Amino acid sequence: MTKKCFIILAGVILGIVKGYAQESGMLPITGMQYFKEGIWAKSINAKMNGQYLMGNRIFFNTEIEINLQQISGLTPDKKKNVFPAARYCLLNGKGDTIQPMSNFMLEHQGVGFTPKEMTKGLIIKVIVKEGLVQPNSKAIICIVLFDQLKNNLLRLEYPVSLAYPREKIPLSQAASLPLKSPPGSISMAFGLTSKTIEFKVDTAISYNTKLAYVQLTFSKLGGTDLISMLQGKEMSWVYDTLFNEIKAKDKILKDVGGALEGGSGTVNCTVKIPFRSKTDKRNGYFVRYRWDSPDKTQALEIVAKVQ
Repeated sequence: MTKKCFIILAGVILGIVKGYAQESGMLPITGMQYFKEGIWAKSINAKMNGQYLMGNRIFFNTEIEINLQQISGLTPDKKKNVFPAARYCLLNGKGDTIQPMSNFMLEHQGVGFTPKEMTKGLIIKVIVKEGLVQPNSKAIICIVLFDQLKNNLLRLEYPVSLAYPREKIPLSQAASLPLKSPPGSISMAFGLTSKTIEFKVDTAISYNTKLAYVQLTFSKLGGTDLISMLQGKEMSWVYDTLFNEIKAKDKILKDVGGALEGGSGTVNCTVKIPFRSKTDKRNGYFVRYRWDSPDKTQALEIVAKVQ
């Protein structure tokens, strides 16, 4: 996909992107892609109408807040103030610019943010206006956060889907919480906990001997029970390292055990996601798995980078 907006942006901030190796990945829950070159935020989430988005479905003409907390990589001056700046544009599903760049934080230009102000994090507010895209179609909210004193930046791409006016979108009063997962993965959840999460590549599954699977194991899940886990909705996605989606090659295999109900913390779940043929030698994949409770109030998601 050609990101025309960022070709323009590269000229605007020419010279600040040199000196850092780029690290890219994908965040659970939002599916937001990140490309960090010196700047990072420990927490990145999206809000709408004062509540946390549990996915990427949003409304037209409604303010979306991209909230970044505990930001690192910004250069302080002698007073320990930092000088971030941010630019935003909107792309359609094909990658064409449909809303050109806007410059945020102009009121802080030359002044910066004090350490006290930065403890509150940074909030970047955007609105997708009606008429730019059609309902139920896709768009990409693109944000570049950069340091005005040093050569570093963070680029975010949030793929969103535009909802119908009276559609009910899952929202949460509380933010999603990180779950401890192995290196090479990020896991987040609304209303669930897990004692341990493990993943590995399995090439010895007899169900389909031509495919390699990612095996995800969630141990002692809290906040749910066996019936809810079985009745909930699950989805998976596979991407190459350039975030091109790869069509699913077969169904998810799943094994759930534990208390039938009322046994929070006693549910164990193993899922096996087909992600490539055994002969496919591409250099890495992102495998994303999501589970939603039957009433859409809980969600569990993990993104793992595998070979």
